[in-house]
Amino acid sequence: MSLTVHELTVRYGDLAAVSEVDLAVADGSVVALLGPSGCGKSTLLRAVAGLEPSVAGRVCWNGADLAGVPVHRREFGLVFQDGQLFPHRNVAGNVAFGLRMRRVDRSAQRARVAELLDLVGLAGYEARRSTELSGGEQQRVALARALAPRPRLLLLDEPLSALDRALREQLAIDLARVLTGTTALVVTHDHDEAFTLADRVAVMRAGRIVQTGPPAEVWREPADEETARFLGCGVLVPATVHNGVASCELGEVALPWAPPGEALLGLRPTALRPAKTGVKGEVMQRVHRRDHVRLRVRLADGREVDAVAGVLDTDDTVTLALDPDGVALVSRRG
Repeated sequence: MSLTVHELTVRYGDLAAVSEVDLAVADGSVVALLGPSGCGKSTLLRAVAGLEPSVAGRVCWNGADLAGVPVHRREFGLVFQDGQLFPHRNVAGNVAFGLRMRRVDRSAQRARVAELLDLVGLAGYEARRSTELSGGEQQRVALARALAPRPRLLLLDEPLSALDRALREQLAIDLARVLTGTTALVVTHDHDEAFTLADRVAVMRAGRIVQTGPPAEVWREPADEETARFLGCGVLVPATVHNGVASCELGEVALPWAPPGEALLGLRPTALRPAKTGVKGEVMQRVHRRDHVRLRVRLADGREVDAVAGVLDTDDTVTLALDPDGVALVSRRG
């Protein structure tokens, strides 16, 4: 069983928030809709859920058109950014809500609630009031509530964006484990979150999907320059690839998967690192991060580039070489 979206268009007056989108979510897979704020990804998710009307196209489940099927009959689970728990119910009451609506008997409800709370790391929280939970705990309860009725598709709209960075990273790892084997569509603007959670990533821009593929492929080969910049490539340089080695004005880097010929490399800040040989520059700025230092370096020709160094590197001059982990090959399709 799977979700398919065919040429879906959603308009707000003259504005096409979603424009002729095609998308598929296979059974048991997780697809992340990744894009900047305002690109239409949440609108697309809401249209799949039946919360937004479309002016053209189809949303189908297992080949059957869902037009006219109300939200509560689509059997989709929904998790929003703020969880939207019922404040007057305790944790067990929140998780069991969908089961009560389906008239599941009480003993089965209790067993399912206990199973899910254990799954999301909240075993024994049944009697806690929802208002007594932290933000991360509330999102875990919201996820358990959405999973309780065994939905055929789980829809998550920026489920971790309201949390602080450290908690978001941990919950993304936990959520990836919970979603194993679940058919899900996740909306996010966070690259790390998308690549942690998803089997496939669909990059969205200005109401359209511009690239779809496995996370490693999308990260390694952005579809165009704008996608590359969104995915963190602040510098784009022309290069030539020969025998799996790309040569450009900043040096050489091994890209054994890259086809031969003229290329355009996208460089993330991690693409340039201190080395014994390479291009020399003057450190203009240091920004200390948790486990590294972000450098702003002025090269001999006057250009400024970003680089990453260890926390103990304090020299005012630096020699930089390319690191393949921070290099993308930007497609020139279209």
